[in-house]
Amino acid sequence: MSSTTINKEIGTTRLIDRVGMAHDASHYLLIPEVVITATDAAHVASVMAQAHRDGRHVTFRAGGTSLSGQALSDSILLDVRKNFRGVTVLDGGERVRCQPGATILNINAHLARHNRKLGPDPASSRAATIGGVIADNSSGMSCGTQLNSYRTVESMVIVLPSGTIIDTSSPSADEYLHRAEPELWEGLAAQRDRLRADPEAVAKIEQQYAMKNTMGYGVNSFIDHDEPVRILEHLMIGSEGTLGFVAEVTLRTVPIQPHAATALLITPELSVATDALEDLIANGAKCLELMDAASLRVVQKYPEATPELAALNVREDSGLLVEALADSEQELVERMDALNSVLGGLPIADPPRFTKDPRERANLWQLRNGLYTSVAGSRPAGTTNLLEDIAVPVGDLTAQTEDLRTIFAANGFNEAVIFGHAKDGNIHFMVTCDWNNPHDIERYEAFTEDMVSSVLGHSGTLKAEHGTGRVMAAYVERQWGPEIYDVMKTVRRLADPDSVLNPGTIITDDPRIHMKHFKMMPPVDGFIDRCVECGYCEPTCPSKDLTQTPRRRIALLRSMKVLSPEAAADIRKDYAYEAVDTCAADSLCFLACPLRIDTGKFMKRFRAARHTSPYKAVMDAAAKGWGPIVSVLQVALNVVDKVPSPVMTGVTTAARAVLPKDVIPLVGDDLPAGGPKRPSPQSTSADDFVFFSSCMGALFAPAERSCGGGAGASFTRLVEKAGLRARVPEGLSKLCCGTVWVSKGFTDGADEMARRVYDSLWEASEHGRLPVVCDAASCTHGLEETANHLKGAEAENWAKVTVYDATTYVARFVLDRIQPRSKAGSVVIHPSCSMRHLDCVEDTVACAEFVSDDVTVPVNAGCCAFAGDRGLLHPELTRSATRAEAAEVAEREYDEYVSANRTCELGMSRATGHEYRHVLEVLAEHV
Repeated sequence: MSSTTINKEIGTTRLIDRVGMAHDASHYLLIPEVVITATDAAHVASVMAQAHRDGRHVTFRAGGTSLSGQALSDSILLDVRKNFRGVTVLDGGERVRCQPGATILNINAHLARHNRKLGPDPASSRAATIGGVIADNSSGMSCGTQLNSYRTVESMVIVLPSGTIIDTSSPSADEYLHRAEPELWEGLAAQRDRLRADPEAVAKIEQQYAMKNTMGYGVNSFIDHDEPVRILEHLMIGSEGTLGFVAEVTLRTVPIQPHAATALLITPELSVATDALEDLIANGAKCLELMDAASLRVVQKYPEATPELAALNVREDSGLLVEALADSEQELVERMDALNSVLGGLPIADPPRFTKDPRERANLWQLRNGLYTSVAGSRPAGTTNLLEDIAVPVGDLTAQTEDLRTIFAANGFNEAVIFGHAKDGNIHFMVTCDWNNPHDIERYEAFTEDMVSSVLGHSGTLKAEHGTGRVMAAYVERQWGPEIYDVMKTVRRLADPDSVLNPGTIITDDPRIHMKHFKMMPPVDGFIDRCVECGYCEPTCPSKDLTQTPRRRIALLRSMKVLSPEAAADIRKDYAYEAVDTCAADSLCFLACPLRIDTGKFMKRFRAARHTSPYKAVMDAAAKGWGPIVSVLQVALNVVDKVPSPVMTGVTTAARAVLPKDVIPLVGDDLPAGGPKRPSPQSTSADDFVFFSSCMGALFAPAERSCGGGAGASFTRLVEKAGLRARVPEGLSKLCCGTVWVSKGFTDGADEMARRVYDSLWEASEHGRLPVVCDAASCTHGLEETANHLKGAEAENWAKVTVYDATTYVARFVLDRIQPRSKAGSVVIHPSCSMRHLDCVEDTVACAEFVSDDVTVPVNAGCCAFAGDRGLLHPELTRSATRAEAAEVAEREYDEYVSANRTCELGMSRATGHEYRHVLEVLAEHV
């Protein structure tokens, strides 16, 4: 435990690692003494045992999306995400066995193939892990109290602080627990009998758990279950890492109801929406998501907002997202009719319209799903957002919301917002504080006291689904009373007698623990200051298991503002490699971030700032003379291709030992020779589109098994078979999408190339009349972003140019004009980050399915991090980024391995040992 190793596979005491991992989604901050990455359940047990011997404490960390401060440590922070992501689907999807580091989104992606899903459905599903959902008993939009983890758990593997490991799926699990942990077994049985003998306690428990409730330990376990092992199993749910570690959990799943309709109800005031809840529930509403006026003012600025919402002059209005689900179309029609009868009777000018369109429904849900982070992101720079989470009986919700408004006003929180899962009487509200201002701290404390009194006065719970954490630990006894609270303290003492696990969470002797260790959020740069450190970006980040993540990159910059100069310097010396060099800059974080923060783009600024004037001049010149440079690079690659691989690897390895690794690539035997020349200019009045053949296809030869000249040649054959004509612009050989300059932060070179591309394609496209088609997804994405490097009329004109990736153009305009002549066999697709940005993954699937009945997109597919040349400069990044996808691909053999971008194909070929090529090459060979 005293090791100073920086091997993060074992443990690290480096400040950059400890500070980066310290940050979660809560408004608290503790910096651990060491961060350890657990390898398996036995390792977790050994860490807890060693911590006990050393008098230290352990906190488990998975997704870091918790909001109540339950994932923090000033001692040992144990990472149980990286090596615990296993998912096994059982019984055709009826059950699923998961390790704690698997995200809800990933688990549901496995289950979707069987038309099943998990019961819990938190808004943070893309980043929240099943370990956190179990630990907090998180629920979400629609699962209520019937489909949460507590109700759907079948078994789990528990690691107790003593080191005992219990698999509750074993028929003899209770007997084993009695034998291995007699004091715990007998203590649980005694507390069971104690509670059951107290009618008042039973009544209190039944009333509290009729609502969502994560305040304190799940003492309903003592009422619902008889065997101590089953009581323990259910106590683990919602225990927030204070009783032991859940190394594996098996859950019953629920069917996906295929028919859905969603509507956004706008009411003139909040009480109109809350008063309608019981009638809407009675008539079949599956989800009822509430948004108050302040929330509407935020979401009406979303690009997904309906025209009516965007144009609304919000005063006291509120929104209610209403959704109906059904197993059949007829059942859905009946549900909508029933709900419309309720909505039609409300005092509103225009009843809402239900939509069944998947895109429109997704847009409506985006308004709600991104609300927390968006509202928090609109706070003043330097302040911190605090999200509270309560539940009251549905009949009390109107009165409770009115109380909250009064409390907000009395304590000066006029910007506070209310939103949440109204169907369950579960609402969230958010306030903003400046922890540097003593007055803000005082009014937050006063507000908390007023809020607690109000909620408990309505027989509610102070925590419905976010967990007790540190934020409400001081109020557990007040909500439950001394008798039930004593049972909770006894449970904690029985399971963890030496208080090794997560001190300060759920059970505390400190009445002001919620007023300590606030996290400062100092302004750094307007580009990133809105970040709320929610962690939604982390699962998509290619470097998450190697160095840092977008959240941690930002958190480290903030920390350098508040730590001592010596500590800031310590972090700064490692930041270049950890944060900048190993950022793939693929901007998948932008897609995941509800606030649309592009941390990859921000890291490019750091790259730009360290470029020397001579280096800038060289790259600027390259933009002006790109054609000859491509020719030289082709020749160079052909020469390298003739040099024995060990020699070339040795030479580049030696060069990287003395020169910057971010400049000299590591060349191996998988680097292809130079590619074919780009097509010559051609133009007729009958042309259907402009073909912008990527220079990547010229730089790198196609895969060895390709028999048609690569992606560009294959695309040309396909469009010719479809009777479509391509126009090749003048000067194509001198043009590039600009990604070469953009990715490295050479803004002047990027601007220069953008102007050249604009001049050529604006003319060739006849001022936007003809679409532009590119044969490499990353280059298509680069062309789409060209306007970012243009000014004035040129930028406005570029918005008139339609840019298609070749896969999309073929899917939309070619497939219905051609016929397959043979089958390609099984196909696995790597959906590159650019394909996700372009939203062309489904088009790529369509191209593959045209000639194959067996097409797979791996559930664990992510960015390969080859990122042009990044995989050559930092091959460790690609190895780390592709590990999970490569393992999934290796589970079976495929006939074809495809993607839609040459450098990504190189990266995946390196990762899997199978040769990847462009999907259009396969398509062209079979039509």
